[in-house]
Amino acid sequence: MIEAGTKPFWRASLALSIASFLVFANIYFPQPLLPVFTEEFHLSPIISSLSVSLTIFTLAISLLLYGPLSDAIGRKNIMFITMLCVTILTAFIAWVPGFKTLLVLRILQGFFLAGLPAIAVAYIGEEFSSKALTVAIGIYISGNTIGGLSGRLISGFATDWIGWHGAFIIMGGISLLCLIAFTWLLPRSKHFEPKPLDWKTATSNFYRHLKNRTLLYAYLIGGLLFFVFIGEYNYITYLLQGKPYNLPTSVVSMLFLTYLAGTVSSTLSGRAARFIPQAWCVGIGIALMALGTLATLMHSLWMVGAGLLLTSFGFFFAHSAASSWVSRHATFAKASASSLYLLSYYLGGSMGSFFLGFFYKWAGWNGVVLGSLLVLVLTGWYAWRMHCIEHREHLREQVVARRKGRHALHV
Repeated sequence: MIEAGTKPFWRASLALSIASFLVFANIYFPQPLLPVFTEEFHLSPIISSLSVSLTIFTLAISLLLYGPLSDAIGRKNIMFITMLCVTILTAFIAWVPGFKTLLVLRILQGFFLAGLPAIAVAYIGEEFSSKALTVAIGIYISGNTIGGLSGRLISGFATDWIGWHGAFIIMGGISLLCLIAFTWLLPRSKHFEPKPLDWKTATSNFYRHLKNRTLLYAYLIGGLLFFVFIGEYNYITYLLQGKPYNLPTSVVSMLFLTYLAGTVSSTLSGRAARFIPQAWCVGIGIALMALGTLATLMHSLWMVGAGLLLTSFGFFFAHSAASSWVSRHATFAKASASSLYLLSYYLGGSMGSFFLGFFYKWAGWNGVVLGSLLVLVLTGWYAWRMHCIEHREHLREQVVARRKGRHALHV
């Protein structure tokens, strides 16, 4: 097993972090470019946003495939092949003749982008010791945040410099370098044991998890929060590149630096859960998202930035708590339960732009804020239902403790 602090530990952790950077940079790379696509291809904002949302949708569906597949044929080879395909497709997008071809390639990318998120944690669980595991996962997740942020920044600045075609060529080159580093750094699996594909058991586990309301509320919350988060970040680009701001793509992409608030809040959420109920953590995150969303209605650019910062902080605070809720309350097939959370999470993210697009068409950014708040109210209701479940669990624990106390007195 790979032990913390050793050379293999740092090689493997760095390899997975670089791979995570590659994947999440490519997922969100087109997000600052949506107004550019709208203008160049004469599209509506809803259609333009499909370059992000369809990729996330395909990724979500594909997550269910790679886990069982890697159990049968191995981890590293699948991660390598899927990331190679992502890299090739990114380079191809630079030469597309029209938006329809771009969408087809982005849909294909979504299928291959699911390979790493579905497998990486399983690889860590098999190859790392128990003491090294949590640190390795933390390093891997940091690559998610840095990759998502960097992809947006690279696309914004590169597009202002050499156009969006050149931006995709640059991203393809960066992806190739990441792939080479990943292949060289990541050790081969030493503790992998192939298992036969058993789709029947996997399907049965998924169905049982979905019937469990305790888990279902967390699935709905994760999906709806990402629904709002992706939708808001897609349409804020139109607000800031239009009047009265008229900001260039490179400057707009810098507002995605507010994404870094999630790195802080996800850690704080885990610590807060030691002192307050997890359902409260979810509720606090939802409330902060609502406040941040309202703050973007102010005309000041600083207030828009502060609103996005607060929204990002609240989103990751609640998302971390909801994800932990699933791990805590799944009583069997925990990997399947977590996969369903990711499925719901990414499905929500893929649909947010479509739903909020109608509000944007109706009333511009004010409509997006209204649509987001309606969804957040519904999410708050699910958080309240989680609180009721948690309260009942606490009461049951108190009853059990009292019975044990009485039994001890009689003895």
